[in-house]
Amino acid sequence: MAKDTWIGDVLAGNYNGKEVELMGWIHRSRGSNKIRFIVLRDSTGNVQCVVKRDTIGDEAFEAMKTALIESSVIIRGTVQSTDREHGYEIQVTSCEIVGGVNPERPFPITESAMAEADGGETEFLLDNRHLYLRTGRMTTMLKMRSTVFGAVHSYFRDLDFVEYQAPNFVAGAVEGGSTLFEVPYFGRKAYLTQSWQLYAEAAMPALERLYTMAPSFRAEKSRTRRHLTEFWHAEMEMAWASNADIMEHGEGVVRHIARTLLDEREEELTEVGRDLDLVAQYADNPYPRMRYDEAVETLQGMGVDVEWGQDLDYSKEKVLTADFEVPHFLTHYPRIAKPFYHRPDPEDPKYVLCHDLLAPEGYGEIIGGGERTWSEKEILERIDEEGTPRDAYEFYIDIRRYGGVPHGGFGMGVDRVVTWLTGADHIRETIPFPRDSRRVTP
Repeated sequence: MAKDTWIGDVLAGNYNGKEVELMGWIHRSRGSNKIRFIVLRDSTGNVQCVVKRDTIGDEAFEAMKTALIESSVIIRGTVQSTDREHGYEIQVTSCEIVGGVNPERPFPITESAMAEADGGETEFLLDNRHLYLRTGRMTTMLKMRSTVFGAVHSYFRDLDFVEYQAPNFVAGAVEGGSTLFEVPYFGRKAYLTQSWQLYAEAAMPALERLYTMAPSFRAEKSRTRRHLTEFWHAEMEMAWASNADIMEHGEGVVRHIARTLLDEREEELTEVGRDLDLVAQYADNPYPRMRYDEAVETLQGMGVDVEWGQDLDYSKEKVLTADFEVPHFLTHYPRIAKPFYHRPDPEDPKYVLCHDLLAPEGYGEIIGGGERTWSEKEILERIDEEGTPRDAYEFYIDIRRYGGVPHGGFGMGVDRVVTWLTGADHIRETIPFPRDSRRVTP
């Protein structure tokens, strides 16, 4: 059974006046004992199908009349233009139910449940995520998410970056031990990876320009609209690169994502209520740079309680970005605020050559990156300075012993980027099965 006709093609006018066979699911059904109006959906759209008893016969009509929402069906008929919502409808000549729905267990995602959610997500919808995926809003989000992933791949591949994978079981931390998921590993301790970075740096002398798209794991108990314990990470690493070079790619990939969404998903962005002019602004305008010291002074001038040397958490990022019209890079954090792999600034070693890219509209950090500590002498000093045991990082140190070079990279939270560019209220809206500190099912 092969499907060769899609509702989206019907709605595009490709089959007007022609016989078609459509396979899909019943989205809505209404009518009388003589005629039924069934809205059929597939992954490309919805179309109204007019089912008449006199045409298809009593047995088939009764089956369609009693078929419940989300029953899967095959419908054959003639495409006819109409002045109704979608421009075309199907005059049904025959139909069959493939997978029915038990009347004792009707589809639970009702219009009232959706209305209660009001664009967000209730616990009920999260508990029924496996079914909620079928709703129009979720389908739209997943299509835009796919486009974002494709844009990341196309950006890097067009510049001859090589896609490279790293292990998910690791022996040490990248972002700090407090957010590591510890797992038993054949009588030893191992951890779920927080980032691909350390293993990317091992391949950097071989590939020079590399990137990945992979899940990362952070044991954060934060219950905010922007945190997940399992999230998708787009990361890149590049030899012979400075912090400024890495920022150029960070800006480049984000602007490319925004432009691709506009070019390929304008209808979907409009459907979720996104302001297209805003997305165009993010695609077309350059992203300014701001040093950490300037950001602290700005926040202090706004009455925010922040001290020099502190990392800027989301509450501070939100205030700082409130008036941003485009994303801004925040650079040159204090050395004491960043991990050992960030290279101290040769011009002023109390700072490191790093950056965060902060998105406007209160969405906060979407990229973190910078230039790496690349000499053996410096990396040993930085590891010892933090009091970090060397054993777990011996391979990482070894990279510097054999032809270390200046290099850098970044990590981008893809789910956060989707959330921001689509204007979603919560990061959970943009991923099929969200994982946070409270939820590991379904």
